[in-house]
Amino acid sequence: MDKFVIKGGRRLTGEVSISGAKNAAVAILPAVILSDEPCVIENVPSISDVVISLRILEEMGAEVTPAGHDAYRIDPTKITKCCVPYETARKMRASYYFLGALLGKFNKARVSMPGGCPLGDRPIDQHLKAFTALGADYTLSQGMIDLKASKLTGNQIFFDVVTVGATMNAMLAAVKAEGLTVIENAAKEPHIVDLANFLNSMGANIMGAGTDVIKIRGVKHLHGTTYAVIPDQIEAGTFMVAIAATKGDAIIKNVIPKHLESITKKLEKIGVNIEQFDDSIRVWVDSPLVKTNIKTAPHPGFPTDMQSQIAALLTLAEGTSIITENIWDQRFGYVDELRRMGADITVNGKVALIEGTGKLMGAPVKACDLRAGAALIIAGLAASGITEIEDIYHIERGYDCMEGKLRALGADIEKVSVPDKPAAKEAKKSSVNRAADNHQPAAAAAV
Repeated sequence: MDKFVIKGGRRLTGEVSISGAKNAAVAILPAVILSDEPCVIENVPSISDVVISLRILEEMGAEVTPAGHDAYRIDPTKITKCCVPYETARKMRASYYFLGALLGKFNKARVSMPGGCPLGDRPIDQHLKAFTALGADYTLSQGMIDLKASKLTGNQIFFDVVTVGATMNAMLAAVKAEGLTVIENAAKEPHIVDLANFLNSMGANIMGAGTDVIKIRGVKHLHGTTYAVIPDQIEAGTFMVAIAATKGDAIIKNVIPKHLESITKKLEKIGVNIEQFDDSIRVWVDSPLVKTNIKTAPHPGFPTDMQSQIAALLTLAEGTSIITENIWDQRFGYVDELRRMGADITVNGKVALIEGTGKLMGAPVKACDLRAGAALIIAGLAASGITEIEDIYHIERGYDCMEGKLRALGADIEKVSVPDKPAAKEAKKSSVNRAADNHQPAAAAAV
């Protein structure tokens, strides 16, 4: 069992470089299936969700080879299977992107229901609505989703709610469908634009990505390409908050400042100084932090994936802050762990009331999901004493070498291994991400 041990109280200073976006990479990698030629994907983050995606591609017959630092050459022309293995696919939520990619390429797909962090129900009804609109039939049986179509035909798709996953899946399925597909009430996140740009670089015809109406005119063939994944806005936001929490002063490189606007605005209200450059930002704190209210919302609103991190920061601010979670039902799982560190937080449904105490104390805690783990790291960096964080496999799903980057900024953080307890061994057997770490694809293991 691995855990992080943090000795808090050190200011973060210096420079850190942000890796490729997790939420873009886990859609772009399956999208390679649609190509009739090999592709090279660059700026791929070294995280367990990527390891799983590469492993799935290999298990279906694709050739995956390293192509430099954080880059892979993927040849999808030898894929012979349209079924994503159950034991592999259920380890991550984004496994459902293989549905859209396989359906778009072969007119059939078989993938397990998504896994990932325990944030509440993950309905796929909007995904299925998009697939059926394009001409596919589906069946759900024993945790597997089966899709089949004699052919895919462009159509009008209106989502009942704004959904990132279904928007991206509809794009994947429609890109080679006959005729015009119009997606209305589409999500507008940066990784949706990145997926559209990648598909267009292969010869797709996608217009309007980044707005609430996306138009896709189907093409018969997609060619190979070399493409770099955008920087990860949530990793960048996490480091912004970590620097602020430690009253540090650091430069965050390899970012797209426009993608960070909603995070930047809230941090400035709290009292954080932020200076923007072309592809980097400086973050520093030279005055007391103050309260603010936050409501999560689809892009361009404040991202739900930053909610727990900024909550950790607000425990250090003066006054009472209110966070309203509008995306997930179970996003406050981290609150009990922050309370162990001295935080004063009350949760009522989807609303958290944070009384800023101005200080936190080190304690043994557990990460219950990816972003909760990031919040605990931030709290540990700012706390007095030693914080030990268990179940860090959640964190490694979405952060590339988190401890190494923090050490480069001056943090005292170590990743240590301790013997598993019998109960922990059993839990690890069924752990969605630990299995991925123990069974890396050959390509991932080679870099």
